[in-house]
Amino acid sequence: MFRKALCTALLLSAAAFAFHADGARADERVERGKYLVALGGCNDCHTPGNFLGKPDFAHALSGSEVGFEIPGVGVFHGPNLTPDKVTGLGDWSEDQIVATLRTGKRPDGRMLAPVMPWMAFSVLTDADAYAIAAYLKSLPAVANKVPGPFGATAKPTGFVMRVVAPQSE
Repeated sequence: MFRKALCTALLLSAAAFAFHADGARADERVERGKYLVALGGCNDCHTPGNFLGKPDFAHALSGSEVGFEIPGVGVFHGPNLTPDKVTGLGDWSEDQIVATLRTGKRPDGRMLAPVMPWMAFSVLTDADAYAIAAYLKSLPAVANKVPGPFGATAKPTGFVMRVVAPQSE
């Protein structure tokens, strides 16, 4: 009887330790993702107010009201990266986020805007790519529908920064 109780106690202790260790690893993964998102400059294009000099970190990564215009291509706003199910990445799995970071292709088949530096993210290790995905999934969901995208002939509805090619001499 004592042996059975001891075995049960050891198993429960091991399970509790494993649960705690997994939780710690998950927290470390989210923290690593937060670090990589900051280092990658994601807030620059995906946080409201950033391009206007007043970033709204209470709504960090929920999408920008300022779009980039690439002449002949269109206007693109940094989309909502929070887990909001309607306007953000709420229905995306971590695997889909990682695949998008690596290929530039969204789960719906649409390519990311040319200003998104996905090629730089395509070389992330699995651990780092999944850390970013875990961090994005850990954010509070913020409902924020950004304008666009707008094709080359469409009229944008918000503030636009234009990329202008240098004049040839």
